[in-house]
Formats: sequence, structure tokens, C-alpha cells
Amino acid sequence: MITYRELRNRWAEKVLKAGIENADFELNELLGKATGVDCRSGAFLALLDEQAECKAEFESLCNRRLKGEPLQYILGEWEFYGLPFKVGKGVLIPRQDTETIVENAINKLKGRENLTVVDLCSGSGCIGIALEKNLNCDEVLCVEKSDEAFEYLKENIALNKSDAKAVSGDIFDEEVISIVPMADLIVCNPPYITGEDMKNLQTEVRFEPETALYGGDDGLDYYRDTVRLWKHKLKENGMMLFEIGIGQEDDVMKIMIQHGFKDVRTRADYCGKNRCVFGYMKNSPKLCTDVMSV
Repeated sequence: MITYRELRNRWAEKVLKAGIENADFELNELLGKATGVDCRSGAFLALLDEQAECKAEFESLCNRRLKGEPLQYILGEWEFYGLPFKVGKGVLIPRQDTETIVENAINKLKGRENLTVVDLCSGSGCIGIALEKNLNCDEVLCVEKSDEAFEYLKENIALNKSDAKAVSGDIFDEEVISIVPMADLIVCNPPYITGEDMKNLQTEVRFEPETALYGGDDGLDYYRDTVRLWKHKLKENGMMLFEIGIGQEDDVMKIMIQHGFKDVRTRADYCGKNRCVFGYMKNSPKLCTDVMSV
């Protein structure tokens, strides 16, 4: 009988040939999924030397990965900002880049009480739930249009024992806008991939819902409409915060400034790429300690 260690090593060559990065990490995750053992535990290393009772399951998971299915979908769960989130077909995968939004919001609003936060295009709910867990909030509303994603949103609220509320609806629907309360923070990770870039997506990304990716020919459709329709839902000095794609900071900042936002800034992610843009409505105070570029 082949051992888990031998089985894992055999698949390592196939995974590397397929051009999948972090092959060791991904194979450990898939093997942990197949065996039901935490791949980060000491018991997992010992298990590699035992007989491979879950060989068929492990190989089935590996074949799914070689066909391009994202690791996160195969595992069914992924961590974001230290919290677990259920993911699968029909919902955008939480990414480390997006944690920049959460960190920026926490840094700006920590110490304030009784906040109202609205998370637009919420998807899995990772942003809204993480903010609800890390800020003093009276109310957090997560708005999502897709039926498939909405089910994950509700499941993740329950999984994390969050007080966030799931709101089903299109963020551009006037009825949805009307029922949402005035907010201290409106945060949004919208579809922002351009028409040209949609033609050249990585295989893994093609498994994710197109409606969560495509932002119009220039990738800016959601920014234009979200700023125009939702700026009126901000309290005095309320903040609007977006995730952006690479190179979109100038365009998104311009859109916000044209609609009356002040102190508009951008913030880089862990890789040094400008990843989010934020600004304040009306009389926001100047933040002299800000080191973010304009």
C-alpha cells in the first residue's frame, strides 16, 4: 500500500507541471481535506507515514485542482482576517488584498461607538462580518444581489456568530437604497475588471461568478453609480471606502472628488499596490498624520 507521503509526492510533480504556485501548501490542504486531519497539526505529519485509506478521495480532489477549480472552492472554506468563511461556486473568494479595506476602516473608526456600517456587493460577507467583529457597531448591513452568494452570506453570518444583517437586493435598486439607514461607513468591493482583462483571466478566476468580476468596459461602472446613488446615505463626515483594481486609483479618486467627497486618499496593500480608495462626505477633518498618497 502506498503511504500518504508517497502519494503526496507523486502528485507534487503533476501539480508543478500544471503551473500551480505554492504546490506544497495546496497539496497539504487537499490532503487535509481528504483525511479530515488539520494539515497544520503535528498529527498530520505522522499521518503521512500511515497507509493511505483516503487515496481515492485525495486523488479526486487533486484532479479537480488540476482542472483549474480554485483551492478555496474545493476546501469549501477560507480564512479572511482571522475568521472562517464558507465559499463555493457562485461567490467571490475572499482574498488577502481585500483585508486592506478592513484594516483601513478599523484604523479610521476605532474608538468610535454606535457605528452604522453598510457593506455593498457583500458576497460571502467577509468585509462586513470582519468589520462587525472589530468595530463598535450598532448595525452592520450586508447587501447582496446574487441568490447563490446570498446563501453563503447568511451561512457565514451564522458561522461567525455575527450580528450583521443580510439584505437581499440590487445595490442600484431605489427600494433597497431607501430601506438602508444613514451610515457612518459605506464599504464596497465592486466588480472592477475591464472588458479586455475579462478575456485573459486566470483559469481559477474563471470559476468565480462573472457578475462579481466584470465592471464594464473600463472597469469603472460600479464606482460611478455607487458614488452617485449612495453618497446621500452617508452621515455628516461619513466615509465611503472602495477596493480598486491595479491602476484604477486616479479614476476612482476623480469620481469621488467630482461628487463632493473630501480628503480622498488611496491605501496600498501588502504588496505595495494601491488597493483601496476612500473619502469623506462634507465637513470631514483633515487627517494630518495620513501618510497615504493623493
